[in-house]
Amino acid sequence: MPRAIVCLLDSVGIGGAPDAAAYGDEGANTLGHIAEWAATGRADRQGLRAGLLHVPNMDAMGLGAALKLSSGMTPPGLSASPKGGRFGVGREISRGKDTPSGHWEIAGVPVPFEWGYFPHSVPAFPAELIEEFIRRARLPGILGDKHASGTDIIAELGEEHIRTGKPICYTSIDSVFQIAAHETHFGLDRLYEICRIAFELTEKLKIGRVIARPFIGETAASFKRTGNRRDYAMTPPEPTLLDRNAAAGNQVFAIGKISDIYAGSGVTHKIKGTGIPQLFDKTLDAMEMAADRAFIMTNFVDFDSEYGHRRDVPGYAAALELFDSRLREIIARMRHDDLLVLTADHGNDPTWPGTDHTREQVPILVFSPALAPGEIGIRSTFADIGETIAAWLGLAPGRHGKSFL
Repeated sequence: MPRAIVCLLDSVGIGGAPDAAAYGDEGANTLGHIAEWAATGRADRQGLRAGLLHVPNMDAMGLGAALKLSSGMTPPGLSASPKGGRFGVGREISRGKDTPSGHWEIAGVPVPFEWGYFPHSVPAFPAELIEEFIRRARLPGILGDKHASGTDIIAELGEEHIRTGKPICYTSIDSVFQIAAHETHFGLDRLYEICRIAFELTEKLKIGRVIARPFIGETAASFKRTGNRRDYAMTPPEPTLLDRNAAAGNQVFAIGKISDIYAGSGVTHKIKGTGIPQLFDKTLDAMEMAADRAFIMTNFVDFDSEYGHRRDVPGYAAALELFDSRLREIIARMRHDDLLVLTADHGNDPTWPGTDHTREQVPILVFSPALAPGEIGIRSTFADIGETIAAWLGLAPGRHGKSFL
């Protein structure tokens, strides 16, 4: 009986979005620009990486071919001629370029409303929101109150946070309210508590997520975010692929931050993990536990959080190569009728100005021992991915999208 595995390479966009200019992202191309940088032969400052981007397993599945289909480019190191699997391009119809929109649409539910966003002014948050937050959370005040990179604002305000007990609150171009606090000085449970309060207060503003960003260290030079991040997200407006498969009595394994993104809806097995190696291990573990018609979905967040937002091109390239080096482990454990899908939720071009996501199309790479190779074209909605998996698992069709198999 069939099973389905989705590896979501968070932010690995491939350019070409027809509406990119409306978001200030015309010309952004996460994978293409990383591959072009690698082709220059430059090493990073530590000399840890140099040479063409080496991702032979994903390329064999059609990564280079999808990049060419999406944006017309095939950088050195990638091929326009895949050796197996089906490849294509996903085009998002939800407005925005944020994590919930991409994930919900991939699971068959495009976002039917406009998210709320905070302005670039300082302060960024409405005064009445912060006043109520401080009162309900019993806080001495907050720090930040602006758009910022998460690592930069912790370095800037972390020592003052430890000294004053005021949490660091910041946002980005995405629909998000982020709160950073020290795991021991402030307390992890206390951070989660105030994030739940903030989520209640921001939900009416259609803010997609409140994110707890715990960190450790004692000085700006030693601060480091930990793997105890937690996302408080709005519930999708209708049943997603996860809900539909769980309602059919089947297992749904949510690995990494997947459960948080879907507000736990439709999840039967929530599995936490951090870092590409551990998330790979957790995915392999889930495959061992998965029964017939199980759905496994893993978000590999490091591409986005560690390298895209930080505009770390060599780090992003090395992370792609690390992921690719382990991909054969999943393929080796697949049953004859298992389906593997590699895709992304948006872009985050590390060569692009700023530190935010970029509006891009995404690769859709599909493999099963039972599936003949071929091209699936440019899909008009990410929801086609969810409907393809639904059909593979024997579920009734949903309202959005259609299977490409």
